[in-house]
Amino acid sequence: MYAPHHFAVTDEAEVDAVLRVLRLGCLTTHDPAAGLQATHMPFLYDAERRTLDAHMARANPHWERAGDGAALVIFQGVNAYVSPSWHPSKYVHGRVVPTWNYEAVHVRGRIDWRHEPDWLIAHVSALSGRHEASRAVPWAVSDAPEDYIRGLANGIVGLELAIEQVEVTRKLSQNRSQTDQQGVIAGLSASEAEADRVIAAISRR
Repeated sequence: MYAPHHFAVTDEAEVDAVLRVLRLGCLTTHDPAAGLQATHMPFLYDAERRTLDAHMARANPHWERAGDGAALVIFQGVNAYVSPSWHPSKYVHGRVVPTWNYEAVHVRGRIDWRHEPDWLIAHVSALSGRHEASRAVPWAVSDAPEDYIRGLANGIVGLELAIEQVEVTRKLSQNRSQTDQQGVIAGLSASEAEADRVIAAISRR
């Protein structure tokens, strides 16, 4: 991933924190015969084993067309269009153009496919547990009949991606003057789009 030093996140603790909150990612692999394959799915980071865990439908041909297992998972965070008019420097010298601010994470590694029902059920339990935790009455896999869950487990394939490299970029106008940065934050904060306001809040931090 192209990430100039202004935008690259390199602090290990911060990278680890990013991995812990990742949600939907796009698994990308290449097979000499089948070519590029891509599947969107939710991932769960296991810090102790340093893996990204996920699952896909067994009917999805991707898992059989993943080549040697080398993979890239792409996570797209919030993003926003940045107008030149938000830069005060536009009114001084005019040397500004439109751009795009965004967050992105690329994780490279190697896949180990998992077919064991117990692994699959444990993974789905952990994944749903993470996303149900904030609910007043969290749903749990154990709420459903065991035979039903085991039947569904037969229809999915799990994967563990052993992480080899993580690249995190946050392009938030860091390469602009402080005055221009504040102008961009003000412009995004006034936007009707929620994603724009989120980017503004992240930029303030």
